[in-house]
Amino acid sequence: MATIAPRRPAWTLPAHAAGSARLLVPLALGGMAALSVLLRTRDFSVGFWIDEGLSVGIADRPISDIPSALRLDGSPPLYYALLHVWMDVFGRSEAGTHALSLLFAILTVPAAWWAARGVLGERAGWMAALLAATNPFLTQYAQETRMYALVILLGTVACGAFARAYVLAGTEAALPRGARRRWALVFGVALVSMFYTHNWSLFFALGCGLTWLGLLAAAPGEARRELLLDGLLGFGAVIALWIPWLPTFFSQLQHTGAPWSTAPGWSDLLGVPGRLLGTVAQLGVLLAAGAGFVALLDRREAPLSPRGRAMLAFMALWLATVLAAYGSSQLSPAWAPRYLAVALPPLLVLIAGGLAHAGRLGLVGALLVALIWAGDGAPSEKSNVREISEAIAPSLHRGDLVVSTQPEQVPVLHYYLPEGLRYATLWGPVDDVGVTDWRDGVRRLRGTTAQRDLEPLLDQLPRGHRVVLVEPIVNDIGRWLAPWTELVRVRSTEWSQYVSNDPRLTAIAIRPPDVEPGNNLLRATVLVKD
Repeated sequence: MATIAPRRPAWTLPAHAAGSARLLVPLALGGMAALSVLLRTRDFSVGFWIDEGLSVGIADRPISDIPSALRLDGSPPLYYALLHVWMDVFGRSEAGTHALSLLFAILTVPAAWWAARGVLGERAGWMAALLAATNPFLTQYAQETRMYALVILLGTVACGAFARAYVLAGTEAALPRGARRRWALVFGVALVSMFYTHNWSLFFALGCGLTWLGLLAAAPGEARRELLLDGLLGFGAVIALWIPWLPTFFSQLQHTGAPWSTAPGWSDLLGVPGRLLGTVAQLGVLLAAGAGFVALLDRREAPLSPRGRAMLAFMALWLATVLAAYGSSQLSPAWAPRYLAVALPPLLVLIAGGLAHAGRLGLVGALLVALIWAGDGAPSEKSNVREISEAIAPSLHRGDLVVSTQPEQVPVLHYYLPEGLRYATLWGPVDDVGVTDWRDGVRRLRGTTAQRDLEPLLDQLPRGHRVVLVEPIVNDIGRWLAPWTELVRVRSTEWSQYVSNDPRLTAIAIRPPDVEPGNNLLRATVLVKD
């Protein structure tokens, strides 16, 4: 009697077909990349906010001048160098510069498939690709002229290479020695590229280092020696390639920092999954992935299966990254939800592995989460700076003075306002309008006064010319209690009162005329000197 082959469950067909048809993988990944584009171009031409103005201002200079400008800003140079080249080809518009971040987000889809598939199986690869194509955190930063989408792409590559080089060492699934060492080098290059993209990558590196040490401690005899040598190769490559930037990094560490931030509380730490996964979807996706995680670890296998080992490694990497960032921000506040981009790659791979091993529950969970995420887009407005600039631009002429009481707003104001204007902040005239000098910013800001720093600017302004006072709209005072933001808030009130008391100045326009709810909002008061 002929043997009837067992039917494959419907949810295993993509993995089965991918192994039998070479065209299916690129077609399926192409479809997910197209979905990523569809979801991540809905708010593509939204106006810039503070940080995006800084990105364009820093990148829009000779590429050899970018490192010196970043001594003032506090960031690494890779993203700005790439943006400089990109703008030479595609221009400086909002959509043109957002397209670079979109490209990084698109590339993350196949990178996530590759990272998860190599250690957690075919189904996990497809789960990871689907999650990467729809994740709302990545959706937001795929439409922002900042480095976070690049961080996520590089972190995903680093996760995949880390797993191939270290996580599977000493198991039956381990790659040959030569292949492991090649992946160790790939890991080192990806990690140092993260270092050159965002400083919070140091926390991701610490997570990788602690996870590697745990794997090293658990490895048997000869495998431990090989794992040690491979680790020295990968992490040693990072140190060697980062040495040229270290003098600038230490200077930034000493003089810039993040004075606009306060130390995070427990709610910030507990809210990390919601920031990365969306508040609506996080419970469902974590429960479904958790079920697969438990099922994978509950197979009574001794030693632990390679996939179970990989799941524990990615969990350790993610937890160590987040806890390192949280602990560091207690000592030197620098907490910002967007910086959590460094923690998203291991979490997505971990969740993909859990969903892949949760059976039908995992498939249903992945599809529902992707559907929820697809409706969660980027902000439709990040700041009103473009709106107020368009409103006041017709009344301004060459030589008029724009004074921003929030110094970091100057680059984005310069982006939107007409050419030929002069700019100043609480510190006085601004020579380089493309970057903010954060060096010892709080100490310098404490020494400013309207009489010493503003009055000379008003005295030098010719009669008939205009001065525009741009100040932040403070709706939620709780967001303005950090050392930097509190000083900006206080000085803004002082300077606004000073210009209103000057009998030589007459206000002719205020935009917006009414206080509006929202973040990163500005008010511009146009005054003419009689």
